[in-house]
Amino acid sequence: MKTFPATAILAVLLAAVPAFAAAETPKAPATPPPAGVPDPSLIPVPDVPGLPRVLLLGDSISMGYTIPVRENLAGRANVHRPAENCLQTARGLVNLDRWLGDGHWDVIHFNFGLHDLKYLDANRKYVTPDKGKQVATPDEYEKNLREMVARLKKTGAKLIFATTTPVPSGCDGRVQGDEVKFNEAALRVMRESGVAVDDLCAYTVRHPEIQLPHNVHFSPQGYKELAALVTKDILAALPPR
Repeated sequence: MKTFPATAILAVLLAAVPAFAAAETPKAPATPPPAGVPDPSLIPVPDVPGLPRVLLLGDSISMGYTIPVRENLAGRANVHRPAENCLQTARGLVNLDRWLGDGHWDVIHFNFGLHDLKYLDANRKYVTPDKGKQVATPDEYEKNLREMVARLKKTGAKLIFATTTPVPSGCDGRVQGDEVKFNEAALRVMRESGVAVDDLCAYTVRHPEIQLPHNVHFSPQGYKELAALVTKDILAALPPR
């Protein structure tokens, strides 16, 4: 019987590794991808036939937990999101129909807030309040959310709103504690509209170590913990199998 040297066998195995790796679901990166490289969370994924469909809407915080949620729900739900950062509520209202598309959604989990409460100057640069204008006041934010919820309800999907996570001290263009006022406005809308709430803010307040210093974003472990909360609420809202 013909035999092959161990080095040749090793070379064949190593050559096969990229093919297997390419077939895996993209993992959440520990650091943002380089400029020009798409964030893995924004890469569209195909549906698995027969599974319920879930849509995640939101800013970069939702982008951070998209892939862990998708991994958590593998084999139980198709998890999608727009191939972009959804940013503020005003932009959401303009793009909502496009993001919803023509397909059926069983659950829609959404968050908006961090881009509404930020301050920008005339050149759209992040600035302190004395040098710019807030993207939306709490009243404007509340009005936009009411319109958004009304449109989302027309889909027939179960809706879950995620509260805006904390703004730590030292964040460019944002004021520490502003999320409290915006969450108060959002919770009024959700209570009156009968929308379930995923209180990511309260969890982060109890576990501040999951958030980066002087930054609204989270560590990789932090996104996994947020994803666990999001997954739990989505599972509770999914139709029975």
